[in-house]
Amino acid sequence: MHASPTRIGLISDTHGLLRPQALEALRGSELILHAGDVGKPEILRDLRELAPVIAVRGNVDNADWARALPETAVAEAGDFLLYVLHDVETLNLNPQAAGFHVVVSGHSHQPGKFERDSVLYINPGSAGPRRFHLPVSVARLDLTRIPFEVEFVELEV
Repeated sequence: MHASPTRIGLISDTHGLLRPQALEALRGSELILHAGDVGKPEILRDLRELAPVIAVRGNVDNADWARALPETAVAEAGDFLLYVLHDVETLNLNPQAAGFHVVVSGHSHQPGKFERDSVLYINPGSAGPRRFHLPVSVARLDLTRIPFEVEFVELEV
């Protein structure tokens, strides 16, 4: 029996581009959550070389391989439940009532976090092609600390 993951790597909006800096920033993760707009199946394959991956389908993931990705996913990390979806605006459940501790989303390309009703919402930002003047980033979530610790890693590109 292996220990449940406590170091969670968060990535989103790769749009077919997985930068070496993103892989390096996620190294050491025990689980990686990809919040959609993956772009190419090779991205998930390469992330799986670092850790198990849970990925959801984003609005640009229309290819045949991407149809196999769910629109939402649940990740269990010990006593904690994480809900993953691409666009937080499409959230159609009450995460607190459903027992979730963390909601991970992407879509906006803007890294950020906030708390509502004791649920932590995290957007790791976009790790793919730069859009507008937004940073290129991933995030690391540490579940060993309460409150959970989130570190945003802006990638040098």
